Amino acid sequence: MRDVCVIGLGLIGGSVLRAAAAAGRTCWGVSDSQTDVDSAVADGYDAATDLAHALDRAAEADALVVLAVPLTAVDEVLRAVGEHAPNCLLTDVTSVKAPVRDAVARLTPHTRYAGGHPMAGTAESGWKSATASLFDGATWVVCAEEPAGDDEPGTDLIAWREAAALAFDAGAHVIALPALAHDGTVARTSHLPHLLAAVLANVAAGGGPLAAALAAGSLRDGTRVAGSRPELVRAMTEGNRGALLPVLDEALGLLGAARGSLASTGGLAATIDAGHDAVTTLTRQQEAPRTPVKLDLRAPDALDGLLSLGERGGWFTAIDGDVLTGEVA
Repeated sequence: MRDVCVIGLGLIGGSVLRAAAAAGRTCWGVSDSQTDVDSAVADGYDAATDLAHALDRAAEADALVVLAVPLTAVDEVLRAVGEHAPNCLLTDVTSVKAPVRDAVARLTPHTRYAGGHPMAGTAESGWKSATASLFDGATWVVCAEEPAGDDEPGTDLIAWREAAALAFDAGAHVIALPALAHDGTVARTSHLPHLLAAVLANVAAGGGPLAAALAAGSLRDGTRVAGSRPELVRAMTEGNRGALLPVLDEALGLLGAARGSLASTGGLAATIDAGHDAVTTLTRQQEAPRTPVKLDLRAPDALDGLLSLGERGGWFTAIDGDVLTGEVA
């Protein structure tokens, strides 16, 4: 089992460190938060604030380095990676993938990189909110890119394998996607919901104490993620601006149609019925029977196979040597 160095010990990074340790890996973490480091050490984990030393150690051990910092801090950390572990195996758990991919190509071009994003989290933050079980049953995207020319050979499958193996150790299943496909999809399923939660919370708060007294489950469900740290939400939504803008326009169009219908006819059937049908379809797709699949990463067309399955929502659940096993609908 490959050693793991986790940079950033908040909710996600801390959970990665806990899960890697629980799987039996040798692992250590580093953070610029003394509070998170002290809490991790008190819990028995190997953690410190010295980024350079952690990366020197990673280079010596050929460890998998995991970036678990906000998007706004990625460039600074990558510069340190380029100085201390320029040829390391590298992944990340940032919620936007194309900007990280581009930053890696610009600042650490010799790292063996496969971007990652575990689709899990809570509104809590910091080491004390982290758990080894956070990723149990979650989807973890590990990015794969087709070659884009002689200067861009595509994803290193060794790096992809190591990032996927970490996800499996954490209890997740893995989907392979290009960065842009990931960013376009999470704009719909994660980033727009964060914006809508913020709007719902603002509208509800405008009702004052009476609104607070009458608020029930529908408002709690709709505004839960508005309790996330604002700087983290800003980083992922603003960092995915290109993908989020057209999705936001789509949502505004649907809201505008609902308002127009309510104002002109007093009816909302089109909007409400379409929403009911949509959530029913999503649920049916999530619960559809799945067919077992296998993929050998040593095969000449392994990268094409990863991407083909990913486009269809297929995921992998385990790896034995270089052979992946999984399921596709």
